[in-house]
This record gives sequence, C-alpha cells and structure tokens, in this order.
Amino acid sequence: MVDQITVFLENSKGRLADLCRTIGNAGVNMNALTIAETSDYGLVRIICDDAHKAEAALKAADFRATITSMVAVAVPNEPGGLANLLETLDNNQLNIEYGYCFLLKGETAIDVLRIKDSQKAIEIIEAAGYKVLEPADLL
Repeated sequence: MVDQITVFLENSKGRLADLCRTIGNAGVNMNALTIAETSDYGLVRIICDDAHKAEAALKAADFRATITSMVAVAVPNEPGGLANLLETLDNNQLNIEYGYCFLLKGETAIDVLRIKDSQKAIEIIEAAGYKVLEPADLL
C-alpha cells in the first residue's frame, strides 16, 4: 500500500503552482498527480516520496491536506492489462471507489486504487499473481 495526499484546492489562478512549490520546497518529489475539479475547487491527489513530510508542509502553508492509504498494483502495460485486474476485483465483489494510473517503466503500469476493503483486495490481487506495491517500489 502507498500513501496518497488529497488536497482540497480553491480553483483560482496560481493555486496549483503554489501547492506544487510548497511540496518542492519541502524537498519532496511527486511521482503522480491527478486533479478532479468543479467550478469552485479542485481535488488534487498526489503520490510522492514522503507523504507525511508533504502533508505537514501543505498544512503549514494553510492547504487542506489529508493522507489516504491506497492499493498500488503493478499491471502489464498492454491492451487489456487493467481490464484483467478490474475483472478479478469484480468477480470477488470488490468495488473501486476511485483510481488512476501512471507508468513506472515502459512495460509496467501502476494502478492506484481506493478500495473499501483494502486488505481483502490485497489478498485477492496477490492470489491472482499481481504485485501490490510499497512506497519503495515507486522510487
């Protein structure tokens, strides 16, 4: 499992740059970033090399940040790779609340998933032959 930082961010000019600068000034490197938005605010989700240090820096700069544990899975970067993983979870009645993907290496995609029963999900994912990643695997 990996820690993800979620930040509620006012949808205004320069605010995302401020968030990224705050994390950078704390000496933290981001591995993945995704943004969901509405007209008034954005929901920024970040995987980085030190979530707790980044969270502390963000809170000190008056950002609303929280840490959430996520299931990160190495999936073959090929057509149907994600579908195979998702079907495994579906067949075991596990629902994904949200997720996103990024490439770590050319042949490996990383799928980051929020699953309510994460411990059961990990057992099922590993039994299906997938590797559940830890933070060190992303460096």
